[in-house]
Amino acid sequence: MNIILYSTGCPRCSVLEKKLKQKDIPYTEVNDVPTMLNLNIVSVPVLEVDGERMDYIAANTWLNHYHQEGNNGRIGN
Repeated sequence: MNIILYSTGCPRCSVLEKKLKQKDIPYTEVNDVPTMLNLNIVSVPVLEVDGERMDYIAANTWLNHYHQEGNNGRIGN
């Protein structure tokens, strides 16, 4: 699974980063604003999982339901 957190270090970005670390989910963090703008990311945080980008609410929901074993990171049981 390839996970990228697009972040500027804002409070919401920090929430997602903390959850990623608590769940021991490996990720790459991108803080470069020109790179984000190039990808049409105009609001952060954005969590990208295997090419699918999620805004804060969707990412937070995904992380709250993430179970590392058994469902390969899919939401739900």
